[in-house]
Amino acid sequence: MYTKGASHMIALVLAMITLLPMTALAEPIHDSSALKSQSTRTAPLGISEVLARIELTHPLLQAVGAERTKARAKILKALGAWEPTFKNVNHVERYQTWNLTTSPETFDTHTVGFSDANLQVGHPWGFTVFGGLRSGFGDRANRQLVSMPPDQLAFYHNQHFNYGGSFHLLRGLMVNEENAQFQQAELAGPQAEIKVAQKRQDLYLAGAVQYWDWQVAVKQAEMVKRALVVAEERLGQVEGLAKGGRVAPLDVIEANQEVQKRREAAIAAQRKVEYEQYKLSLFLWENGEPVTPRPEWAPEFQGETPLPTAEEIAANKVAAKEDRPEVRDLYIEAKLNNIDIKLAKNKLLPKLDLEGGPTAGSTDWMVGIGYRVGVHAEIPLFQREARGKVMSAEVAQQQLALKQHYTEQQVSFDVDNWLSAQVRARDRVTAATEALRLAKTLEEGERTRFNMGATTLLFVNLRERNVVESAYQLYRAQADYAVARGGMLYATGALAKPWAESELAKYGKPLTAAGMNGYKQPGRD
Repeated sequence: MYTKGASHMIALVLAMITLLPMTALAEPIHDSSALKSQSTRTAPLGISEVLARIELTHPLLQAVGAERTKARAKILKALGAWEPTFKNVNHVERYQTWNLTTSPETFDTHTVGFSDANLQVGHPWGFTVFGGLRSGFGDRANRQLVSMPPDQLAFYHNQHFNYGGSFHLLRGLMVNEENAQFQQAELAGPQAEIKVAQKRQDLYLAGAVQYWDWQVAVKQAEMVKRALVVAEERLGQVEGLAKGGRVAPLDVIEANQEVQKRREAAIAAQRKVEYEQYKLSLFLWENGEPVTPRPEWAPEFQGETPLPTAEEIAANKVAAKEDRPEVRDLYIEAKLNNIDIKLAKNKLLPKLDLEGGPTAGSTDWMVGIGYRVGVHAEIPLFQREARGKVMSAEVAQQQLALKQHYTEQQVSFDVDNWLSAQVRARDRVTAATEALRLAKTLEEGERTRFNMGATTLLFVNLRERNVVESAYQLYRAQADYAVARGGMLYATGALAKPWAESELAKYGKPLTAAGMNGYKQPGRD
């Protein structure tokens, strides 16, 4: 009785061990908070939707879009060099006068001053002008002395029109530090667009690769689970044969062992699916949260497409050299460096500045010296600073030329590389398809032989494992082919451009897309 009860207990434990993993497999883990809005979805998840959602909602693309606002901020900062500025200056002086014909101990003490209200305006060409009113005050100003400059009299006797300015005649004329900073700030806008394009193409390609990895994992998990079901059904069949004495008890153990191996493989495949779907969720955002895709959303692999012709490949290489952000960024750097070269060469010129305006001293103004004009000349003897800047800028120009040549060749080779990947992946798909067909033929034949008693369970298991492995190789080849097609779009610079607006409109508002972040809105910036 004890032996019989123990055998029943062991059978119950084995049954529980057999059923528990299947429960775990039947209930895959999902992030429920990220799936609320997609809980009733039945449509498959296509690659076009993945790219559209990246363009619409990806936080990293939105963050890079803020570079557009920073570019406008640089322009505003540079324009501050010529900001129209209202200035008010009050100047007061006390002085004493005495006359040789009178007692040397007799002094007259006077208080004079003025209040300037001027508007100063600068220009990128290197000159600054100002104009306004100067209102005099003090005991001498009120006497209406003849010595006060009467030519620019304004609204009353001690108020005059005020004007002046400064001009660069050689160094700084049209080419100066402020103007160079402004020209470089204007290139910040194109640089921001290039940064957005670079981030877009990187996210598009990474999202596409992750999408196909997720699809391979889902298809592989389905294949492994189907193999597990087959093994479980065969275990029941072998147990029935063993009870009738038609097979050895050892075959039951072998069939059970195969079930456990495939169950372990199914658990590992399920974990792979969950890992890939969580990675893919970082490319699928909705309402500020990543959306974790369900396995049932995975579509079937698409068929092959015609390979590009030689003419299309040549056109792709030309497009790559024009559209790839890496090449365009070097063009912007070259323009920035050209500005530095012009500024450095301008430093080689002598400094010759002309300036003029009203006198700054109150006493000078009151005794009749109203305006001053001056020329400032400065010639460095060795021009070391200027020659050093020219040398540095010219070396940077040579470096950029070499880097540009290398980058253009690199993007051209990228086209050839992705074409090679597409061709080889297509050949692998053809070979893997035939290999899977042959593996399934062998599998069916081996099962028939096993049912006839002409082979062992070991060979049947090997044939079935071969089918699973062959299916995985086919899925992997199909995914690599799809990635190669996307890689060709990446190589030509097509992925640097926003996804089609017709596709974006299916999943959100194109005007509020993450890729549009930072564009100037109507109204004051």
